Amino acid sequence: MQRFTVEYFHPRVEKEIQQWPVGILAAYAHLVELLADFGPDLRMPYSRALGAGLFELRPRGREGIGRALYCYLEGRRVVVLHAFIKKTQGIPVRELSTARRRMNEVKNV
Repeated sequence: MQRFTVEYFHPRVEKEIQQWPVGILAAYAHLVELLADFGPDLRMPYSRALGAGLFELRPRGREGIGRALYCYLEGRRVVVLHAFIKKTQGIPVRELSTARRRMNEVKNV
C-alpha cells in the first residue's frame, strides 16, 4: 500500500506543533503515522471532516487537546495548514478561516 506524504503549509506550522505539550505531541505523532497509512479512510475519533475539503486531526493528551487542520492534494499528499491547542468547545472561527484561506492558497498553486 502506498503511503500518503505529510507536508506543512509553512515551517512555522510545524514549529508550532513541536512546541505543544509532550502528551499532545506524542498523540499527534501517532495520528500523523495513521494519516500517512490510511489517508481519507482515517475517521473518528482520530480525524473528522469539516466540509469543503478541510479535515481536522484530533490529538489529545493529559495536558489538553490539540487540533491540526489539513487537506489533501493530488499525488497522495496531505498538507497540514494550521494547528492550535483547543481552549473552547468548538473550533474558533478565526482558526477555521486561517485554515480555509491557506487551503485555497495551496489548491490554487
